[in-house]
Amino acid sequence: MNAPATPELPVVVIGAGPAGLAAAAHLLDQGIEPLVLEAGQSAGAAVRQWSHVRLFSTWGEVVDPAAEKLLAPTGWVRPDAAAYPSGGDWADLYLQPLADVLGDRVRLGATVTGVSRTGRDRVVDADREQQPFVVHITRTGGREERVFARAVIDASGTWTTPSPAGGSGLPALGERAAADRVTYRVPDLKDPAVRARYAGKRTAVIGSGASAFTALAYLADLAKSDDGAGTKALWVLRRGISGSTFGGGDADQLPARGALGLAAKAAVDEGHADAVTGFRTGEIERDSEGRLVLVGEDGLRLDAVDELIVLTGFRPDLSFLDELRLALDERLQAPVDLAPLIDPNQHSCGTVYPHGHRELSHPEPGVYLVGMKSYGRAPTFLAMTGYEQVRSVAAAIAGDLESADRVELTLPETGVCGGAGLFDDPAADEGEAGGGCCAAPAPQLVQLGVGAPAAAVAEEAPAGGCCGS
Repeated sequence: MNAPATPELPVVVIGAGPAGLAAAAHLLDQGIEPLVLEAGQSAGAAVRQWSHVRLFSTWGEVVDPAAEKLLAPTGWVRPDAAAYPSGGDWADLYLQPLADVLGDRVRLGATVTGVSRTGRDRVVDADREQQPFVVHITRTGGREERVFARAVIDASGTWTTPSPAGGSGLPALGERAAADRVTYRVPDLKDPAVRARYAGKRTAVIGSGASAFTALAYLADLAKSDDGAGTKALWVLRRGISGSTFGGGDADQLPARGALGLAAKAAVDEGHADAVTGFRTGEIERDSEGRLVLVGEDGLRLDAVDELIVLTGFRPDLSFLDELRLALDERLQAPVDLAPLIDPNQHSCGTVYPHGHRELSHPEPGVYLVGMKSYGRAPTFLAMTGYEQVRSVAAAIAGDLESADRVELTLPETGVCGGAGLFDDPAADEGEAGGGCCAAPAPQLVQLGVGAPAAAVAEEAPAGGCCGS
């Protein structure tokens, strides 16, 4: 089968999440046909898996302008710009209507299994750039297909590939065997079955980002409820406690993000959670009662817990891109020109210089990783960053480099800039500015002002933040 001429082909967008659907809207705005391939059975399938979590960005920050323009003729009206949507709100009130407008341009139940140049594996140079892309798909039910494309925008995210509990980046010994008591997602404690799993139990939470803050706040709320007596969290941090551990607080220009860190601190201050710092998990054992015992890489053993919530970030699935020539940073697995801007070894800012097609380009012309996947293993991605990425990429594909190179985004500060890094510099614990450090602090149990709680999140305020928010 011969592929059609490249100018006649659509741009394939992988993933019908926030960035993928926004990419499709921007392509249409440029007069280019998109074809969105979504592995799930609905638009925003990954977002729906954390539908109970509230974003720390407002509606005004999570609706793409080109998407809103596309939706306007249908009578769609954006919800209150100052309100905070949950993941379910975002999917139901924005992503699904946008997918409906795109219609047949969105194919559900289409899992991308491989991308290459037609008739060229990654080794072959001859006439390579003149060949269209070929994308292999497995549809629901197992039927295999292929489609051709003039360009490929991978907005598939990282949700399906969470990082493990092991401190070395590998699953801890025994982690897979403990799967019945381990989750890699923030649990929905409003679900009666899930609530019963954690009520009255001791749960370890591994992680130091927004998702960990959310889980700690949820568990603290459970502990204070009528059916949650005896609920206790053990917060396991790989680094030490410093001024940036709980985020930017009142200095964060995204107030809900700052409040989320304060809620996590309150969980510790009020005695609903203990914090263990400088602990890097090497093994997970079971005691005689089947409970889990975390063993550090240095041999330190923590008291047994009933459940384990692992929130150590995500990593990109690059397996289906193996036949393409990508330039990825060896540490973050992000595009090489973007990686220095987001490297957590160098800074802990939640912001990054606005960027577009040039930072996202690869040796394989016409291929772009956007959205959360563009960040590789780096944390703290904002939806508005992804929207600016796809605006620039769509303009570049259309040949409008003036627009593609123009910066049209100002990002909010986190209030924690200054270089805490992956491991806290001992100087940072003393209140001095410090950069990333290669040695983790010695493990210790930390008590943070029990009886003197920090300001908690108000009941009506957002209680969480998650991927893409």
